[in-house]
Amino acid sequence: MNNFKKKLVHPPRLLALSFLGAIIIGTMILSLPFSTRSGRIPLIDALFTSTSAICVTGLIVVDTASFFSPLGQGILLVLIQLGGLGIMTFSSFILMTAGRRVSLTDKLVVEGSFRPSVISDFPSLLRDVFLFTFGFELLGAALLLLKFSAGAPFPRALVLSVFHSVSAFCNAGFSLFSDSLKAFRGDLLVNLVMIFLIVFGGLGFFVLQEIKLAFRHGIRKERVKFSLHTKFVVAVTLGIILTGAVLVFLLEFKRGLSGLPLKDQVLASLFQVVSARTAGFNTVDIGSLSVASILLLVFIMFVGASPGSTGGGVKTTTFGLIFAFLRSRLHGYEVTQIFSRGIKNEDIIKAYTLVSLALSLVFASTLALLVIQPGLALKEALFEVVSAFGTVGLSLGITPQLHPLSKLILIVTMYLGRIGPLTMLYAFSRVKPAGHYQFVEESLMVG
Repeated sequence: MNNFKKKLVHPPRLLALSFLGAIIIGTMILSLPFSTRSGRIPLIDALFTSTSAICVTGLIVVDTASFFSPLGQGILLVLIQLGGLGIMTFSSFILMTAGRRVSLTDKLVVEGSFRPSVISDFPSLLRDVFLFTFGFELLGAALLLLKFSAGAPFPRALVLSVFHSVSAFCNAGFSLFSDSLKAFRGDLLVNLVMIFLIVFGGLGFFVLQEIKLAFRHGIRKERVKFSLHTKFVVAVTLGIILTGAVLVFLLEFKRGLSGLPLKDQVLASLFQVVSARTAGFNTVDIGSLSVASILLLVFIMFVGASPGSTGGGVKTTTFGLIFAFLRSRLHGYEVTQIFSRGIKNEDIIKAYTLVSLALSLVFASTLALLVIQPGLALKEALFEVVSAFGTVGLSLGITPQLHPLSKLILIVTMYLGRIGPLTMLYAFSRVKPAGHYQFVEESLMVG
């Protein structure tokens, strides 16, 4: 019994099981009549929607605005918030608020979700996570209210503002507008607020903590020193966003964005690249974009947000590490260098392992979708799968028409994308190796 308990509380396994439990509970609640405006939602669609909300994806098989009741939309908002921060984070916060002791395993799960290293001040970490989350969401809701209150009664505008602010910061992509944010394509306030929430939600709480400390030091006119992790995350994030936005603009200003004012074209290019990193909102019809832009968005969705954030994907640091490794090898360096710092080989191996697992999952899921539904185009199937894996939520419009088995494939892909293939591998591997062996080494031809 003790051995079984040890296996169960293995931190990665506990993380995986907590998300699975939340998905099941969310499915049961969304299946109840009060969650929808008329009739019950099919079980597979309730499971799909619950998974999409808990895994902060945003892929939908029914229209959130028209199908779910106000109470059902509120339930979705709670599921998004739970999924964005993590089930163990909320449970730990409730225990601490009630004066109860948080177990060491729970601390390891929460700290591993938000920081690159374990810290001793767990209450401070938990407090900062909630302060950052609700602070950004409150600020975003207040700014969005300025716009939404002009076109809707105050209660409705308040609901719209809060829902979209939480959905944006959690990088979920759920919207209470049937056409997502297309109606606000040229609106500077809405675009900038949503971009602000999505980017800061995807940076990671460790980075946000360092930014807060830097702000304090700046006020005191003290020297500001960022960690390698923070500098690397910010550099890769800005690089992907700016490069992606320029490429989308150049590819689409005479195609998918043609006929729009220059300001709308620039805003749409920037917004769509930021959103594709894991948020899933759209201000343009994704299906109208060129194949080249679709492929670019697939790459951006695959990379995703940063570690310790509300977003998914293989993470910016993983992509950045592989790029830095290849660059170092091209320059003849034995050690991978980033900002004049050497990187451990263990981290490089972990990055390549994660990308290999992610590519295997994407290939297997895409192949399964094409086998189940031969009528799907490769572009549509691949885009849908990568969107599910990266917990993005963008689609070329095929989600509602998917076969139940195809939906099940995407449910598993969303779940693995949110947990992380590497975490899932650790969760169901041996806690300790069976033994230590040293084998005779040989060489293989590579390349």
